Amino acid sequence: MERTATADTQASATPLAEEDSPLLDAMPRQREVVETAWESGRPAVSVSASTPAIPRVSRMPAALRLLAPWRLLPTPNGTPFTFGYASLLVVTSLIAQYADPTLVNQLHQASSTDVTHLLRDPFLVLVASALWIVGGVLSPYAFLFLLVLTALERRIGGVRAAGVFLTGHILATLATEGTVGLAVLAGHLPDTSLHRFDYGISFGVAASTGALAGLLRPWLGLPLLALFGWTLVSDLMAFTDPMTNWGHLISLTIGVATWPLIRRWQRAERMARFALPRVGVARV
Repeated sequence: MERTATADTQASATPLAEEDSPLLDAMPRQREVVETAWESGRPAVSVSASTPAIPRVSRMPAALRLLAPWRLLPTPNGTPFTFGYASLLVVTSLIAQYADPTLVNQLHQASSTDVTHLLRDPFLVLVASALWIVGGVLSPYAFLFLLVLTALERRIGGVRAAGVFLTGHILATLATEGTVGLAVLAGHLPDTSLHRFDYGISFGVAASTGALAGLLRPWLGLPLLALFGWTLVSDLMAFTDPMTNWGHLISLTIGVATWPLIRRWQRAERMARFALPRVGVARV
């Protein structure tokens, strides 16, 4: 059992002879007072050489907090735009999978950004076409959407990330469908091309990927840009859907063109984030 002593006790105690001392020879630090009862208001505690060592705490939780793998996915507080948009895409994907095929076909036709719909009601179809994922939630563009939009929104904010996404979606759509319309007028394409299906999130995802590559460190951003760009070029060389493939390359170029602007946005977002603890606001 360890010993305790107070300052008063130590001051009033009569020194004991060496032979009468209860302390053992060759056992240093048997009576070391850490804090006195009068100074701390708590019972004094002595530290003995026999006190077991405190086990070392594993560093794995700290490493996980440093890597923060959960930040790769959207959250309601940290990335509200991506989280809300992804939730909406899940709903439309479930409708496309389980609803009546005739109804789904009618919805896709009404959402198609073909030349006819763009001339008739451009705003409605440009918004509606971005509510569907070609291939459903298990398609590659669905995974890219989650990873890229989450990373982009964490760096520049939700409103700006939405602006990059919509800019790529709208401009690439107008570029490809405008080319189709001109080709029909010139007689290079049949009139049926004015009603071709064109919907999905791929143009916006491609633009967001190009933008994100400019915010990452070069050892990560440049390989991402090269790999994604080579995939788009390979699809274009396959010539399965050249207009859509050209649209992907156009939207990727749009994303790269935003680098000077989004880098300023990133700096502004960092300054705003550093100011948050001063007012007691935390983001997850």
